[in-house]
Amino acid sequence: MADIRFGVIGLGNMGTTHARNVTEGKVPGLTLTAIADIAEVRREFAKKTFPGVAVFETSDDLINSGLVDLVIIAVPHYSHPPIAKAAFAAGLDVITEKPAGVYTKQVREMNADAKASGKLFGIMYNQRTNPVYQKLREIVQSGELGAIKRVTWIITDWYRSQAYHDSSTWRSTWKGEGGGTLMNQNPHQLDLWQWMFGMPDRVHAHVSFGKYHNIEVEDDVMAFFEYDNGMTGEYITATGEAPGTNRLEVACDMGKIVIENNEMVFFKNEVSEREFEKTNTAPFGTPKYEKIVLDVDKSGGEQHVGILKSVVSALNNGTPLLAPGEEGINCVTLIDSIILSGWTGETVDVKNFPDDRYYELLQEKIANSTVVKKDQQVIATV
Repeated sequence: MADIRFGVIGLGNMGTTHARNVTEGKVPGLTLTAIADIAEVRREFAKKTFPGVAVFETSDDLINSGLVDLVIIAVPHYSHPPIAKAAFAAGLDVITEKPAGVYTKQVREMNADAKASGKLFGIMYNQRTNPVYQKLREIVQSGELGAIKRVTWIITDWYRSQAYHDSSTWRSTWKGEGGGTLMNQNPHQLDLWQWMFGMPDRVHAHVSFGKYHNIEVEDDVMAFFEYDNGMTGEYITATGEAPGTNRLEVACDMGKIVIENNEMVFFKNEVSEREFEKTNTAPFGTPKYEKIVLDVDKSGGEQHVGILKSVVSALNNGTPLLAPGEEGINCVTLIDSIILSGWTGETVDVKNFPDDRYYELLQEKIANSTVVKKDQQVIATV
């Protein structure tokens, strides 16, 4: 079977990683045949680093070159949907980097084009390859935990300095990036949340914009998730805490599971807390439990390579994708719901998310921006 001809659109940090993984033979079945980047310095880098690979200035040039079967889109977020739509129209299979887009309206349109094209559509949610999260998802779906009462994820080990925000003109602006830590650092965790626990029904959030940095987008978030079945969730993230924390806690009828430092511990009740409640007569009685350190591979999994291997297997063997691109709408909906709640103070109906209203408010934020970037420096306009 001939190798799938692979094109990389956007040769920044992630695009370069994908190109290297393929050229180093880490993804059998893929051959890097083309690269596109609008920056001349990146095109020159591509020519020197990946000899024999065609280099183009624009995504359209690459898409219409006839040299690729599959493309990965690794450019700033707003451009993911339009480039994906152009690739589908040209009959190509597509992988997009995370997030799927900035606002739900554009992502829904991209998903519709993907479905109409009949082509493969994947998204680079590489954290789905992590055995720790795969194991938790398996346990949740098995019903072993009983009813889940509360999930709390504190994910504040995203520390970013002002120098980071100033490192590129598109970063940390409504116009360039469409958001801050939720849009840039947190899509993987928010995707894992919905992948493991499902989408919440309502979101209420306190969001700080430019709390720790001279930026206009969010850098400190506390979100509260509500589910119709009674489950609640807390999602806490920031880029201004050092040292940060990455701790996921799942409270359930059968005890609790804690994931921290890539270790998974199950504090397992002898009997369900709900069953204990029915029979206990001691005023201060509590269920007995056993602490179990689950034997799970702590390597983190194959990450980006694993997602690419999943795509190759899907194309060659018809196996299900680990990260279907259509599921990217869920993470974007969560991000937009949190930001919308932060803007308005409202509790947001996630299942009936107001696509048009969010888009209109985002356009207002862009039009009324008080921070512009010039020559990699942040300059306040007021």
